[in-house]
Amino acid sequence: MRKFVYIFLTAILTSFFYFPFMFKALPGVNTKMALAVIGLVLLFVNKAKSRNSLFNKDIFILSIIAAIVSLIGLASITINSTPDTAYATYLVSMWVWLAAAYFVCYVINRVHGHISLQLIANYLAAVCVAQCFFALLFDMNPSAKLFVDTYVEQDQVFLTEVKRMYGIGAALDVAGIRFSAVLVLLSYISCSRKCSLGQNIVYVSAFIIIAVVGNMIARTTLVGVVLSALMCVLMLFVNRHAYKDNVLSVFKVFILVLAVAVPLLVVLYNTNHQIHSNLRFAFEAFFNLVENGDFSTSSTDKLQTMYVFPDNLKTWLIGDGYFSSPRDVDPYFVGKLVGGYYMGTDVGYLRFIFYFGIIGLLAISSVIIKAGTMMMKVHPYDKTVFVFLMLVNFICWFKVATDLFLVFALFGAEALLVEDENCSDSFEDK
Repeated sequence: MRKFVYIFLTAILTSFFYFPFMFKALPGVNTKMALAVIGLVLLFVNKAKSRNSLFNKDIFILSIIAAIVSLIGLASITINSTPDTAYATYLVSMWVWLAAAYFVCYVINRVHGHISLQLIANYLAAVCVAQCFFALLFDMNPSAKLFVDTYVEQDQVFLTEVKRMYGIGAALDVAGIRFSAVLVLLSYISCSRKCSLGQNIVYVSAFIIIAVVGNMIARTTLVGVVLSALMCVLMLFVNRHAYKDNVLSVFKVFILVLAVAVPLLVVLYNTNHQIHSNLRFAFEAFFNLVENGDFSTSSTDKLQTMYVFPDNLKTWLIGDGYFSSPRDVDPYFVGKLVGGYYMGTDVGYLRFIFYFGIIGLLAISSVIIKAGTMMMKVHPYDKTVFVFLMLVNFICWFKVATDLFLVFALFGAEALLVEDENCSDSFEDK
């Protein structure tokens, strides 16, 4: 029972990290920042005890690249005389994520006595399934939604206005890209490890829940569904001998779970108005294809209008110094306001270019590539999953400007813990 309580509390901490939010009683401080403060202290203490260097070579290089991103952002807002420091403080943001991840991994390690890629993936999957449950609960039970909204600040006024589902800290495309990352992790773990029938049923069930409800929250989740399928096929054909049995076992379980899930969804679609509406939103493109012969959604139609490009060389090179909407960050802005974003675009690549040009875009891309290749060195037998996690990041940038550094931060924190000789005891031993 005590172990279960520890695991439950660890899952809550993981959610605080992966889907951070603010309590209304503590404005300005989100859960990730609180975890980072504790994590940074633990990191210094554990490194001092183990006499290991705080900065290994890869972390040092990653910090240098993040510092370059910050300097380019600072140069852009200085040249353009804007107050938007969104990426001028990226080095600090990177270390906040890394320190918060360190605390989460430290607790996982203490509870279980070890830490691994699979264990981290299990916690992330559990958190995402819980967020899907909360989103459905809040959508169907106004009292539960009101209770959470009373204590939690997550821009719920806007989310309610645009009629979007949300969990606790999980909303819109930010949630979608994080769901996508977890779908890739789930697929990889189940296909690359020799899992029992029970484990595969749990993994496949979690995958379907996140895929379906995740798309109700943000259709960006579909990127994870497609890449997961592609990765499994690639693993089967590239290394058939190693993965054939695992992939076929997962496929059989997938068919079995679908045989239960599909009839249930059909019944709910025809009997529950909210599920009916949410499913049509989640899979609007497929409904449009069947009903109208047009594979499109309102989001893709709107996205096409967001592909606007700079009209001068300066902006292409160093940007205009605006990432957020000027109405939110600059009371002295006198230009034309278009939509909710600068230049009316939410496309990740374009928002980076408008903020600090192609130079900044290349720098921020280098952070993700360096983080991914670092994790390939830490997990040399699991390179495939980190390649696909990077693909999730770069594909989603065609839709939204958010990155997956926080996922790589978890595995980076895992590597820091492995270096530490003083982090191997579990609570069970106390």
